[in-house]
Amino acid sequence: MFRSRRAPRLAAALASSLLLLTAATACGDDDSDSGTPESDPKAGGSGASAFPVTLAHKYGSTTIEAEPKRIVTVGLTDQDSVLALGSVPVGTTEWLGGYKGAVGPWAEDKLSGAEAPTVLKDTGTGPQVEKIAALKPDLILAVYGGLTKEQYESLSKFAPVVAQPKEYNDYGVPWQEQTATIGKALGKPDEATAAVKETEEAIAAAVKEHPEFAGRTAVMATPYEGMFVFGSQDPRSHLLTDLGFELPKDLDKAIGDQFGANISKERTDLLDQDALVWQVGDVVKDADKLHKDASYKDLTVVGEGREVYVNETSDYGNALSMGTVLSLPYVVERLVPQLAAAVDGKADTKVEQPAS
Repeated sequence: MFRSRRAPRLAAALASSLLLLTAATACGDDDSDSGTPESDPKAGGSGASAFPVTLAHKYGSTTIEAEPKRIVTVGLTDQDSVLALGSVPVGTTEWLGGYKGAVGPWAEDKLSGAEAPTVLKDTGTGPQVEKIAALKPDLILAVYGGLTKEQYESLSKFAPVVAQPKEYNDYGVPWQEQTATIGKALGKPDEATAAVKETEEAIAAAVKEHPEFAGRTAVMATPYEGMFVFGSQDPRSHLLTDLGFELPKDLDKAIGDQFGANISKERTDLLDQDALVWQVGDVVKDADKLHKDASYKDLTVVGEGREVYVNETSDYGNALSMGTVLSLPYVVERLVPQLAAAVDGKADTKVEQPAS
């Protein structure tokens, strides 16, 4: 995630609070609600018959009375789930940069000729509430997000808001649950199930082709302000475990209750795994810098050629950061050959960098 603009997610997570406003239509703040997505037991199926639907989240629950037509995604990757389900948001939130409508090449075909969404900015102070209101949304999605309670209540003045689930860290929702939650919010639970199944099948095919991944250990990191390691709830780590790898046993204990954290020089043992995936700004320069670091260069993972490098500003790197129902097949096609080369037991095998 972290890049030359590496801080947007962290900035979003630490965003200063907006003014506390009274929540309006379609939101509730009963913290006793379950953190799992729920739908009204009277509702069923897809389309109009799926409404009203009530979804639980970190700040209570939100009821959506009818099928939404004007969707704004505040969650940094929520647009991919919306697009996968056949809808096009009127507004998306900028994160990675460089894509019209904040829609990556792995998802462009889902626009189906529709106008690209208006891109909103998160400048480190939270969502642009006034600009979101100007889009006249009837649903605001912040599933893959880090809304504060105050931001949630401010946005709820204009439309129903589905915030991040409370049982995960902010930005820690698995892509399957993200897609399922958004499917319920859009009245398309069956379509969401089908979309998840299609992506899971792409991952399962890679697992079947590479049984050598099973039981091996792996971790993802980036040289952000030293060495930043992603925790078990980050989408990148989810992908490693989906492919059959195991994460370092004390990973989350070392980084705490967050999606990732910088580790000390004394904990570079967390990097010494069967495969180590680095997201870097410049593959050659960053690898050279790492290999000169006294706390890293002599690790077995380096000596045995088990490092994988991904250019974080490439389409490939962006898709890896997104970790969505649409971006993951694009990633698997590129990452799996790299991982296979890393764990083949041959130190002289070069782990190739995909062109994009």
